[in-house]
Amino acid sequence: MRTTEQTSGNIAISVIRQANGHCLCEATASVDGCSIPTLQSHGQNPKHAIAGALENLARTFRREAEAEQNIPWNMDDDRFPAGGIEQRYHVIVHYESVGEDKTKFRAFENTLMGNTVVEEAEVSVILVDPDLPIEPLRKEPIVIKKRGSRRKKQTPPATS
Repeated sequence: MRTTEQTSGNIAISVIRQANGHCLCEATASVDGCSIPTLQSHGQNPKHAIAGALENLARTFRREAEAEQNIPWNMDDDRFPAGGIEQRYHVIVHYESVGEDKTKFRAFENTLMGNTVVEEAEVSVILVDPDLPIEPLRKEPIVIKKRGSRRKKQTPPATS
């Protein structure tokens, strides 16, 4: 019989509009067993600031979750017999950049050129139980509207 352990807490978010019109978000996590300082993120508007602060908070929790498992990166696969022991991992890749381009599309396109995203991304690899009900985040299709066009590309239904 498995016993369950409960962890609870709160995440407090405060957005402060600055004199220049930008926003500063402060996110404070008060969770059992965690001592994370208040994290700050600047944003163009409140939602942008909140997204940055929550991503910083998520990054901190990912690092702690991975560190708690204490799994070395240099484990040698040769120690497993042919066929090996398959394990399930939740792999999270995060990349952010700030660039100057003429259009949103060019900024997107220039970010994806080459291997920059792969080479400079922060990657967390967390060992998870085979029965953990977790689904990877799926990329939403990019909709590029032509000027004067009001049609939206439809998103295909999710498949299980």
